[in-house]
Amino acid sequence: MDVTGKVVLISGAARGMGAHEARRFAEAGACVILGDVLDDEVRALAEDLGDARALAVPLDVSRSEDWEGAVAAGVARFGQIDVLVNNAGILRFSNIETCSDEEWEKVLSINLGGAFKGIRAVLPVMKRNGSGSIINISSTAGLKAFGGVSAYVTSKFGIRGLTRAAAVELAGHGIRVNSVHPGNIDTDMVEDLYPNFNHVPMKRMGQPDEIANLVIYLASDASSFSTGAEFVADGGETGGMPDLFAQPS
Repeated sequence: MDVTGKVVLISGAARGMGAHEARRFAEAGACVILGDVLDDEVRALAEDLGDARALAVPLDVSRSEDWEGAVAAGVARFGQIDVLVNNAGILRFSNIETCSDEEWEKVLSINLGGAFKGIRAVLPVMKRNGSGSIINISSTAGLKAFGGVSAYVTSKFGIRGLTRAAAVELAGHGIRVNSVHPGNIDTDMVEDLYPNFNHVPMKRMGQPDEIANLVIYLASDASSFSTGAEFVADGGETGGMPDLFAQPS
């Protein structure tokens, strides 16, 4: 899974999975453009990774002008963008009856609209290069519905459709587009959500590096024939319910 010399733009890079992805890419020899609204945190991460490999840029993924600025800054520093990781996302708890217009629009504009705007922003650079890999971070909530998070579920199902549409449209330009569907990962977003993991066959939470390794695979030429596909990393959760008829010991 060689990504040496590749230039990777990551949204939501200041914390959680985005930060782990940034570190893994840098360790593997890639250059990283780190986008986030958390300016101080993302700059600190870039400084930690080193100026030669990392650039921090302000990025509100719901704003097209921020995407355009991030792409321009990345190209000015590194000369190209080979990989886009649409990682930024938010989770809000409300059902259909209680979800306000403002909350609905915010979740959709960041989780789904942000991915769309990111793809659109990097297209001129990737088309000029004649290649590229776009990795959209969805969720198991984009494969099966969970109650009480209707806007989040809708946005993550939307990522699947966007991924497939983009994959079909962009294959002729040498650009691959895939989605990653993490289950319960040990980040601030899902901290304390579950008392245990009995619903997961592997009986544990996933680690951010396990998702980062999958993202690096999709960024590398090792996945060169994969596009429009959904890659699940959930400890078997979407495979089925474990031990349904098990007797207590």
